Amino acid sequence: MSSLTIFAGPHALQRLRSEGLNADQFKVMLGASGGPKWFVLFGLDRYIFGEFFANRERELITLGSSAGAWRMSCLATADPVAAIERLAKRYSEEQYSEQPTTDEITEKARQMLVETLGSDGVKEIVENQIFRTHIIADRARGIGSSRVKQLRLLQLLSSALLNVASRKTLSLFFERNIFSNMGSLSPFRNVSDLATAHVAMNEENLMDAMMASGSIPFVLNGVRDIQNAKRGMYWDGGITDYHFDFPFHAGNDLVLYPHFSSTVIPGWFDKRVPWRRVNPKHFENVVMVVPSREFVAQLPYGKIPDRTDFETLDYSSRVAYWSTVLEKSKCLADDFAALVESGAGIEDLQPFTGVR
Repeated sequence: MSSLTIFAGPHALQRLRSEGLNADQFKVMLGASGGPKWFVLFGLDRYIFGEFFANRERELITLGSSAGAWRMSCLATADPVAAIERLAKRYSEEQYSEQPTTDEITEKARQMLVETLGSDGVKEIVENQIFRTHIIADRARGIGSSRVKQLRLLQLLSSALLNVASRKTLSLFFERNIFSNMGSLSPFRNVSDLATAHVAMNEENLMDAMMASGSIPFVLNGVRDIQNAKRGMYWDGGITDYHFDFPFHAGNDLVLYPHFSSTVIPGWFDKRVPWRRVNPKHFENVVMVVPSREFVAQLPYGKIPDRTDFETLDYSSRVAYWSTVLEKSKCLADDFAALVESGAGIEDLQPFTGVR
């Protein structure tokens, strides 16, 4: 039984079946929102960061939101394996008071990121010319930047309601901000499906961008007035880009997408809009690597971790569960490495359909 299921768009499928799988095929890598769901990808991340893309000389463009942005940021540090290991340990062992406030959760999240990146990580990410980092955070428009909680809630509910009719209505309430260390060379400069701004990443705003990208409304505090960006309150990038749905600009190259689910949901509110699907044209070059159903069924509780575990499990049970998932996630790395080294499993590739 393989721990992996791999979905590929038509162009990617053709290339992998004729060439096999190798690191040089990829120009872009994606990291989706999802909180602790990413623990099931930890072993795969370690392999991709430390071996698959080791000693890479060709530019790789990464794009992430929320926890995916944190993972992609780890890749651009001088020692990405050590960084992702620190992130996994701190995140999986985080402990809060019995009734934590948003201030407490926010402060612990920031400290977690500081410790993850270490003393030089911010500088390493900003200056990295090989792993080109893009972080999505969403600036609230209008009353969404208010200091009054009730007004922010009204804005959030209104945006969720109108999103049912059209995803484009998100632009009435939020502006996607893409923080990048590529400047005018970023391939995402012309993204236009939603209102989008581009912000030059620097050592003064990177940590705030990372924090904002993971700031779930009413769970964490938003980040106000990020340096180099427009004034306002910035929130979780998953609001607009939960699993992404716009052109990835890989050209004839491929897009690597380690994902925790076979389901691809464009934006955060689309979780409750089951008919909303991604545009298959955006995924023609994508190779989406996900844990197989059989692998997930063998995990504790028969599922991958998620944020509800904070509420349904006591601390020791949650840490034991998450630690088990982190350990078992190494199976994904082993099966992915076998595919790279010997082609074992290439015949099992599945076409990406985008069906939910």
